[in-house]
Amino acid sequence: MLTMTDTAAEAVKTIVSNNSGGDDGGVRIRDTGQQNGFELSVAPAPEPEDTVVDSAGARVFLDQTATTALDDRVLDAELGQDGSVRFALGLQG
Repeated sequence: MLTMTDTAAEAVKTIVSNNSGGDDGGVRIRDTGQQNGFELSVAPAPEPEDTVVDSAGARVFLDQTATTALDDRVLDAELGQDGSVRFALGLQG
């Protein structure tokens, strides 16, 4: 199952709180089916078929295809000085 680094968890919590995600909100990762890969968006709650990954209070919702594709991955984040966030996927150790 997808895991998150502490930095990614903090980034997810910040993004959700800044975008009115609410207490049940999270970042939803959807597999677009294209070479570019995945689409991230803030969601107020998971879709019924989503897998929910919770790490230190940060919630990520994965659609069915993303759940399979990201099974052995770790979500990391790089925080810019301007407040920007850049997510990256790596292999679990």
